[in-house]
Amino acid sequence: MADGRTFRTEDRRKRARQNGVVQPLLTDLYQITMAYAYWKSGKINDTAVFDLYFRKNPFQGEFTIFAGLEECLKFFENFHYSDSDIEYLKQTLPQTIEPEFFVFLRQLTVEDVILSAIDEGSVAFPRIPLMRVEGPLIIVQLLETTMLTLVNYASLMATNAARYRLAAGKHISLLEFGLRRAQGPDGGLSASKYSYVGGFDGTSNVLAGKLYNIPVNGTHAHAYVTSFSDLSELKTKVLAHRSTGVLHDMLDLCTQWREKLAPLLSLPASEASDGELAAWISFAIAFPTGFMALVDTSGLLNFCAVAMALNDLDYRALGIRIDSGDLAYLSKLARSTFEKVAHQYNIPWFAKLKIVASNDINEDTILSLNEQGHKIDCFGIGTHLVTCQRQPALGGVYKMVEINGTPRIKLSQDVMKVTMPGKKTAYRLYGADGHALIDLLMRSVEPAPQVGQKVLCRHPFQESKRAYVIPTHVEPLYKVYWQNGKVCCHLPGLEEIREKVRTSLDSLRNDHKRNLNPTPYKVSVSDNLYHFIHELWLQNAPIGELS
Repeated sequence: MADGRTFRTEDRRKRARQNGVVQPLLTDLYQITMAYAYWKSGKINDTAVFDLYFRKNPFQGEFTIFAGLEECLKFFENFHYSDSDIEYLKQTLPQTIEPEFFVFLRQLTVEDVILSAIDEGSVAFPRIPLMRVEGPLIIVQLLETTMLTLVNYASLMATNAARYRLAAGKHISLLEFGLRRAQGPDGGLSASKYSYVGGFDGTSNVLAGKLYNIPVNGTHAHAYVTSFSDLSELKTKVLAHRSTGVLHDMLDLCTQWREKLAPLLSLPASEASDGELAAWISFAIAFPTGFMALVDTSGLLNFCAVAMALNDLDYRALGIRIDSGDLAYLSKLARSTFEKVAHQYNIPWFAKLKIVASNDINEDTILSLNEQGHKIDCFGIGTHLVTCQRQPALGGVYKMVEINGTPRIKLSQDVMKVTMPGKKTAYRLYGADGHALIDLLMRSVEPAPQVGQKVLCRHPFQESKRAYVIPTHVEPLYKVYWQNGKVCCHLPGLEEIREKVRTSLDSLRNDHKRNLNPTPYKVSVSDNLYHFIHELWLQNAPIGELS
């Protein structure tokens, strides 16, 4: 038991270290003014249930990846108003606020809150709550903004990354290169973390690599090449043979190989840049086991010369990165070049040198390159990934559905904004082909659907849309993650969450995941919940008068 307690304590400390900015004051002012109004109105002992959900899938798609749960639990573990928080609020809020309220805030905890959620990394759909928060009204109200900011971007980012993974296919590597384009340092770190969750293989963000144990990757910038103008600038020219340790003159080897390869590749050696060659020789000497060069078409001869010189010394170059021009054409040209050299000198691995492409790539770019038969092994993606340019926000909401055991419904002329009242639970029903067929939202007092038994699934607002489902598998979607003031369920690491994303997406039919005109995934309510919604609707809707 002592070891278990030690592990949990260390785990909490580790999470706390990664959570400095997320604190109770990371909220909207109106949450605190509402808290005072609740307190002033004598609602200290009231309890409430809130649902956190979204109304529409992002990127014109038909699925969303849920992410951000662990960050919410970190927030819960560290929730408290510090003395400096209270002093700031005393100075900021109206002077008419009673001093006893600040004492109440200072003592506030989340020990009586219960958080239920679907697994992080799961596919999720509109109206099905991602999380259900139950507890004292004032505290669960105060959690709203912080939880939304932790879930909205995380889920949007993970979904965007998953869409890139679907577009690229399983065998292409994806690297996140977006730190310099991200919305600030926190946005950059979150983008690195959740792109990895969504299916990317690594990041250029070194701090994200340290904090989240994500593989880091990178080559060099154009500046490194342009910093050299002539071969005479090489200060270090020798490199030791990998096996024998004997020093060799890399400049001599590379210039010899450039002369040999020029006729084979139909690229005149006289037209190759000496400054570029000098840059790559120096980079290869610095990183003989990790040589990857940023090239364009004119640089293929120099790259191959350096790669072959490294081969002479028992090293293998990694490949090239293309950052401009016609990526499909250039990747085919590069692959053809590598294959020629491999065949001419009987070096099979040379034909498989990695080709990385960057240059403002988005989802549509990848789909277009697929149609053109590109030869790219890896995409480095920045701006469009981390800024989610196609849709910059998920639009998650946090709505009260029950107060003191009494269901609440919010009505609106826009039916999308009508809330699902009461405490609910949800199930994913699977069809005979093994794929997820429909998500079913039910009142928490209803018995769970059973395998092999007919279940009536209804559209929440359109009476004629209904269908019977006989599930071959029933998956309960919610687990209790926080209760009695502590995390009470296993929290998976990033690798487990990545795997959850993969298996969860695999459970959907391909037509739900396609880029163009995907088939909407069905979300339904039970017959009991359907009638309950409409009864409350009628009770709360005003009756008009005609005159």
